[in-house]
This record gives sequence, structure tokens and C-alpha cells, in this order.
Amino acid sequence: MNRLLIADDHPLFRAALLQAAASAVDDAELTEAADLDGVMSALAAQPDTDLVLLDLRMPGSRGLSGLAALRAQYPGVAVLVVSAHDEPRLVRRVLDHGAAGFIPKSADPKQIAEAVRTVLDCGRWLPPDLARAIAALPADTADSALAAKLARLTEQQFRVLSLLSEGLLNKQIADRLSVQERTVKAHVTAVFEKLGVRNRTQASVLLRSLDLGDAL
Repeated sequence: MNRLLIADDHPLFRAALLQAAASAVDDAELTEAADLDGVMSALAAQPDTDLVLLDLRMPGSRGLSGLAALRAQYPGVAVLVVSAHDEPRLVRRVLDHGAAGFIPKSADPKQIAEAVRTVLDCGRWLPPDLARAIAALPADTADSALAAKLARLTEQQFRVLSLLSEGLLNKQIADRLSVQERTVKAHVTAVFEKLGVRNRTQASVLLRSLDLGDAL
């Protein structure tokens, strides 16, 4: 049985994705989430989920940060990104950060179902009218390098990095994660080493580079 997670904060569009996904796969187990915390909770409960349909912009996630979190913490789970914004450069960045495909919100149910089937069959799906333009764009070496670095972080280290980028101090992070402060310090040291940075500012700048700003 295939397990799919539909993550979108708009109930009507989430329902449309659920319906299209259900039509694509027989006997699929479908779960839904309306924010990034819900996505992470669902994956923690079912880490063998096969595919996540992930809206780029929802509570807890802006830009590529949600995708990066999923790829870092659950590398075995395929991700199909969903967005109303389908500029080729944005889609290229989505692919560079490990997405298995991209579904524009203008896609019809048949296209969504096709995308789901393709990715579950270990393929990559892009909108036919965008595929050529996206293929013509070279991979961004900075995005590829950052994705590789983030993939080296453990689940807890990624959480610490996210809280660092919010400006929290070690004690505040420890309270938020319900761990001891010395544990946070060890995680911070490991994060700096794996990302190749020297301080909190540099680490935060790297993570904030995933924010697509006015593109969303």
C-alpha cells in the first residue's frame, strides 16, 4: 500500500489534491496536513510514507525551507512540490533541493494524478509546457552545495539550525526542544562544522537563502 501525505493550508485545494491522488493510486493511504508542524508530526508517526505533496508556502514554511527540512530529516520520502508560482528558475531551485517533481496549482486533476503515478514509479514529473525551459537552465551550484550540506544534518540538528535562524539563544533552544543546554551547544558545534560556517550569523544566512521572498 502506498502512503501519501497531502500538505497544503488551503482546505479546498487540499481536497482537490486528495481526490486527484486517490484517483491515481488504488488503495492508497492518504493523510493530510495544513502546516509544516503537521507534516513533521505525520512523518514522525509514519516515516515509511512514500510521497509528500508539499505546498511551498504554508504556516511554518516559506520558500524552500519546508522542502529542505523534509529532505534533510526524511531523505527516503519523495516530495512533489506544489505552487501557484511556476517560473522556470524557481522550479529549477526546487529540483536542486531534491524534489522529485513540481505541480503548478493550475494543473488539472489528470496532470496531478499523472505526476503522482510517475513519482511513485521512481520517475520525475514536470509540467510538459515548462519542462523544456527548465531543462535549459543549469543547476545552481550554490543550491546544490547547500542541499548537500543540509542533508548531512540530523533531524535534531536541523531543528537547532531553524531555531538559530530565528535568533534564539542556546538556553531558549534547549527550552523549546526540552533538552539540556549542553546538548544544544553540541548540536550547534556539529551544525557549524557540517555547514562549513563559523558562527550563528553565517548559519542563519545560509538557511535564509531558502526564502524566495517576493517570488511567492
